[in-house]
Amino acid sequence: MRKTLVLPYSDDAILSIKAGDDVLLSGVLYVGRDQVHKKLYEALENGEPLPFDFSGNAIYYMGPSPAPEGFVIGAAGPTTSARMDRFSPRLIESGLRVMVGKGPRSKSVAEGIAEHKGLYLQAYGGCGALYSSCILSAETVAYPELGPEALLRLSVKDFPAICIIDSSGDIWRG
Repeated sequence: MRKTLVLPYSDDAILSIKAGDDVLLSGVLYVGRDQVHKKLYEALENGEPLPFDFSGNAIYYMGPSPAPEGFVIGAAGPTTSARMDRFSPRLIESGLRVMVGKGPRSKSVAEGIAEHKGLYLQAYGGCGALYSSCILSAETVAYPELGPEALLRLSVKDFPAICIIDSSGDIWRG
């Protein structure tokens, strides 16, 4: 079934999405990879404020390429989600509910998603050009010293994904 998830999302919207559903994301989508996750994790551990509120927001595991002239961003395909798994359970406990990436997640991440009623959405590998066409704007919001791995805020429209782990912990195996 095809669903639309408007970001920031409501809890009811998350609960309506089931494993195997096609999902179109529209709204604000944050981007952060392993170095951003490490910094977010460290901020939580040290009681420091986060650069964005996890509540209602989603994070996309992407390594953007430079924007060609006249474009918002270059290729914007997903990166491997497992690289974030050592930090993700702590982020999930702190309110991160929706993650978008590619590939399988660890047992602890899947359990955290189920316990805290979140979602893991998978973006399609090899579709960096398609994803860049769904991005209306992109800006760095934190950790600019990380260069292309900085924390970004994207505005997206009809950004396609598929639900791999739903809020009840069901896993779609395709």
